[in-house]
Amino acid sequence: MLTNVAPTTIAFSKAKVLFMAAGFLSLVLSVSLWFSGAKDQGIFVGLWVPAIHSLGALVLTNDRSAQ
Repeated sequence: MLTNVAPTTIAFSKAKVLFMAAGFLSLVLSVSLWFSGAKDQGIFVGLWVPAIHSLGALVLTNDRSAQ
């Protein structure tokens, strides 16, 4: 069987974790606004999620190219 398989670990930089957390919090806020009845505000905040992840990809890509 698979007894000699070492567990893999994934290392995230602090910047990546920050962008992931910001996107997740935006999603949670969007869903809570939607279900509380403020559907327009929920949609608006929901649009932040891809914007935050795109900004994170841009920032982290430039950070990697400098190394």
